Amino acid sequence: MRFNKLLCISSLAFVFLTLSVAGTALAEEKQKNPMVTVKTNLGSFTIELYEKEAPITVENFLNYVDKKFYDGTIFHRIIPNFMIQGGGFTPEMVKKATGPPIKNEAKNGLKNVTGTVAMARTAEVNSATSQFFINVKDNPFLDNGVRDYGYAVFGMVVDGMETVEKIRNVETGGEKGKDVPVKTVLIKSIRRIVEEKKEAKEK
Repeated sequence: MRFNKLLCISSLAFVFLTLSVAGTALAEEKQKNPMVTVKTNLGSFTIELYEKEAPITVENFLNYVDKKFYDGTIFHRIIPNFMIQGGGFTPEMVKKATGPPIKNEAKNGLKNVTGTVAMARTAEVNSATSQFFINVKDNPFLDNGVRDYGYAVFGMVVDGMETVEKIRNVETGGEKGKDVPVKTVLIKSIRRIVEEKKEAKEK
């Protein structure tokens, strides 16, 4: 009888350990995607980056983030029923020098739905460098094969969508251009969340 009790306790301990390991693995899986915080003069928002689905694009984006390339750039193109675009111009509308263009990963299965982040490009399919845009509505015509090769989605705004809403609703159409904000929408910084916490501790 005593042996059976010990066996039962051992079995329960094994099950508990197995569930704990499985739970930890699931938690790690959920936390695997890199996250960045975008701070603007209208508020902040957080982007989850889909590294598995868009490895080239995410690596490229994080390379600019780590170099602090985006600090002091602006959201220079805003179409309220479409998207907000930034990451390439200074407040004086001077285009920043970038690295080489990357391969378009629009075939990754991710869709241009509300809140997703995708790479901006020219008519050339593989021409994206630093500029990105955030879809403020579902834009299926930007998906691969609908109208053309498509625009590569590589992330999603997971927190702070109210800031994106503020940006989409700013007044545009000043002397700098039809879709350019009248008042500057400044990107103060974009940081990996782990780096942001590290910087806060060092202060």
